[in-house]
Amino acid sequence: MEIIESVQNSKIKSWKKLHTKKERDNTGLFIIEGIHLIEEALKSDLVIKNLIIEEHKHMPVEWNVKELPTVTVTERVMREISETETPQGFAAVCQQPGNENLLLEEGKYLFVDSVQDPGNLGAMIRTADAAGISGIILGHGTADPYNGKVIRSTQGSLFHLPVQKMDLEEAIDLCHDNHIPVFGTSLHGSTYSAIAPQENFALVVGNEGSGVDKKLLERTSQNLYIPIFGEAESLNVAIATGILLYHLRGD
Repeated sequence: MEIIESVQNSKIKSWKKLHTKKERDNTGLFIIEGIHLIEEALKSDLVIKNLIIEEHKHMPVEWNVKELPTVTVTERVMREISETETPQGFAAVCQQPGNENLLLEEGKYLFVDSVQDPGNLGAMIRTADAAGISGIILGHGTADPYNGKVIRSTQGSLFHLPVQKMDLEEAIDLCHDNHIPVFGTSLHGSTYSAIAPQENFALVVGNEGSGVDKKLLERTSQNLYIPIFGEAESLNVAIATGILLYHLRGD
């Protein structure tokens, strides 16, 4: 097992760069931290390129990682490649899944338009996974799903369903071609509770401040809104997404 003790090591420098979107895009790699996320990655089809363990830490006995390249690092080195204040001592470098477009033929989909907050996006991915959604399409201006905060917010759900980038106008057109109703979110739509659960659907949710782009709303089958009964100006986009996904999918 390779042991790395210097923060100047070339591998450590390259792994630390994975905290930037530019490096993730250039290499097709990303980094995850913590026992839970690594366990979720091991349950999935995700390709793990390197497992990184802090010295004196004991690998969980249930991990079947004999074939994985494993590196031991010092506590100082682990802190260097970590984004968290108190690293657990376990990290992994992973390959981003291929960005092959979802066929959008049958299923339940979430389309995300320009949601910029990583915590919101992570919560939406986690909620979509819990609701049994078939896949997620991220439109222009949306946070990078391999941002560390997004990954931590998903609690591993990112590894369990397709999350792909695609032009949302094109995605909506594909849904129409395949007779999948597309529901936008807009204050000028219908109350969501008036819509029956759907066997197949796509839900379009939008930016925290400006909502779904008007051009997209003009292409949907129907636009929906969630009534506000109290004094709050609006609902958080991740909360609204959860309400609508669970309503549209039914029991």
